[in-house]
Amino acid sequence: MSQRTLLQPAIGALFVLLPWFGGLVVGEVGNDFSHCLDFFYKEIPPTGINAAGYQPICQRHKNQYHFASMYHRQHRAPLFSAYILRLKDSKRPEDIWMYEPQLASSKASPEMKPFDTPVDQNVIESQAVLEDYSESIYTKGHLNPSMHQKTKEDQEATFTLTNIVPQRIGSNSGPWSQLEENVLKKFKTYCTGEMYVITGAMPFKSGAHWINGRVSVPEYMWSAYCCPSFKAKLPESVQMFFPTYAAVGRNDPDSGEEIVPVDVKAKKDVRGYDVKPMPLQTLEDILAQRLGMSISLFDGHCQK
Repeated sequence: MSQRTLLQPAIGALFVLLPWFGGLVVGEVGNDFSHCLDFFYKEIPPTGINAAGYQPICQRHKNQYHFASMYHRQHRAPLFSAYILRLKDSKRPEDIWMYEPQLASSKASPEMKPFDTPVDQNVIESQAVLEDYSESIYTKGHLNPSMHQKTKEDQEATFTLTNIVPQRIGSNSGPWSQLEENVLKKFKTYCTGEMYVITGAMPFKSGAHWINGRVSVPEYMWSAYCCPSFKAKLPESVQMFFPTYAAVGRNDPDSGEEIVPVDVKAKKDVRGYDVKPMPLQTLEDILAQRLGMSISLFDGHCQK
């Protein structure tokens, strides 16, 4: 993995204060993504993100970096996870949930670690824990899904709560899962190089909603990919999806329809959890309006 230090001036925009985000965190895990830039297109993280209160994490498991996340301590949830999509070569591993020790102590190991019983109080105070999701209507929603990762170790690394947001089962097992499968299919069928993916969460416009008063619940999920190298002759029906495309999915069936309309003909168990595909620029415009951020997810909109 690249070890160079971030020098891009635009990255300074990551630390502009926003009331919703809370105070600036300069923390134990890292001040930037300099150890895991490979997971971003052209090794450039998203710019224009007013990430006050957020902590960059290079997600490390078994002495390797597997993806990157921007984590908010106060909300105990990530803003996004960024990764390179790879075809898996092993079956899904056992769900052994982990946490980030360095969020609890700067002297701790940089490796993610399985939860102990009982959980150390410093861990409970610094991040989400499994008990936060107990007796909740929300599932543990992966931003970087294991199905988009290659090796057993890659897949295991996705089972850290710093990669998880509270997601309704109608979304997690319904339209959002279908989106993840469709992105994987486009990668296998049309990409001739790497596909860079950034998947994130969008808070409620009315302010933070919580589970157990500790973990912020997103109103919407969002995702975008960048596939800079693809087949020269694409079918007309898929040309709009390259080199980049995006989507927003509903995580609250009672939300308004100004961003994602509801398909009234959908099956009852997934109605209201619709996912709307859209151009990358449309997603960035939505994030700008909702979060007050002028965001660029991929350098040059993924144009070579």
